[in-house]
Amino acid sequence: MSNKLVDPVKLTQKLVQCQSVTPEEGGALQILAEVLTEAKFKCQRIDRNGIPNLFARWGQKAPVFGFNGHTDTVPVGDVEAWTVDPFGGEIKQNKLWGRGAADMKSGVAAFVAAAINYVQETPPKGSLIITITGDEEAKAVDGTKAIFEWMEAHNQKMDVCIVGEPTCPEIMGEAVKIGRRGSLSVKITLQGIQGHSAYPERYINPVEAMAHLGHRLTSYVLDEGTEDFQPSNVALTSIDTGNQTSNMVPSNCTGLLNIRFCDKHTAKSLLKWIETETDEVASDHKCKPKLEVLSSAESFVTPKGDFTDLVAGSVCKTLGIQPELTTSGGTSDARFITNHCPVVEVGLVGKTIHQVDECVEVQHIKDLKSIYVQCFKDFFR
Repeated sequence: MSNKLVDPVKLTQKLVQCQSVTPEEGGALQILAEVLTEAKFKCQRIDRNGIPNLFARWGQKAPVFGFNGHTDTVPVGDVEAWTVDPFGGEIKQNKLWGRGAADMKSGVAAFVAAAINYVQETPPKGSLIITITGDEEAKAVDGTKAIFEWMEAHNQKMDVCIVGEPTCPEIMGEAVKIGRRGSLSVKITLQGIQGHSAYPERYINPVEAMAHLGHRLTSYVLDEGTEDFQPSNVALTSIDTGNQTSNMVPSNCTGLLNIRFCDKHTAKSLLKWIETETDEVASDHKCKPKLEVLSSAESFVTPKGDFTDLVAGSVCKTLGIQPELTTSGGTSDARFITNHCPVVEVGLVGKTIHQVDECVEVQHIKDLKSIYVQCFKDFFR
């Protein structure tokens, strides 16, 4: 592959053909390292606890434009339901098909192609840093977080950063994400006493208690949202006992809860609220409660200003669309970057992410590369 003409579509195909389901690297980072090294980027693997990560830098001077992305994917799921090879990278109907095509190997390919072609055609008076992880779709403990800890230890600093996640609901260029709501996932266990359903005096039913608690938590209005964020929401995603017998009351019941929250709350304050509600319901139903935090991430927002204007302006110049600056959606690795430098997310249409027959418009990959090049031009100007 010629570095003078790095084709983001062909690079996306090569990446999709790598079976890089978390935590497998699948050869994806190796391909990127080879392409970047050939273009005079200095590459460094920053693997931690079996998780593959890649750091690449061109130039030594400030200012530094950064990028973050991931090449790991969620599993394929039901292979028989796919109408294409999930790892084929096939192009048909003007779309590129395969697991990771939209989320987010196309975003990585577009930025790498844009960066290589830009520094070769118009070497800037500054630097580019590219960080790619293989641990975004799982626990994300040893991915982007590990890269930025390494960067701080080695005096590597970005001035601004783009995360290439798919950001547009329906139309290419319609949205740029400047923040994300926080996320808190909690496992709640209520312990009762097992017994025959015909003898209520002999059992304590944790299922009824969980149903009561679930309704109480999900019907509570946490807030009405803020200037930057939509309202917080509470989702009860599972109630489980493992019980298949209709006339036996089980001894334990577990519930899974996820809260997406705005900047009126923290994970700590919400956990305190959950504990209080759980203790009250458990006491009313004579159950013993236990809580386990499965994951948490705080909300964040990049204030509107020069950088958000630059990125939105680059989208507008490229596509003729003024994007909405939004904080919608789930979590992303931008949460690990927000304390390092201003960070925004700009990427492709995400309608098919994690779905069977995941795909992306070929033209959109080319458009995204053009947006990134315009960002470079305006930033280094």
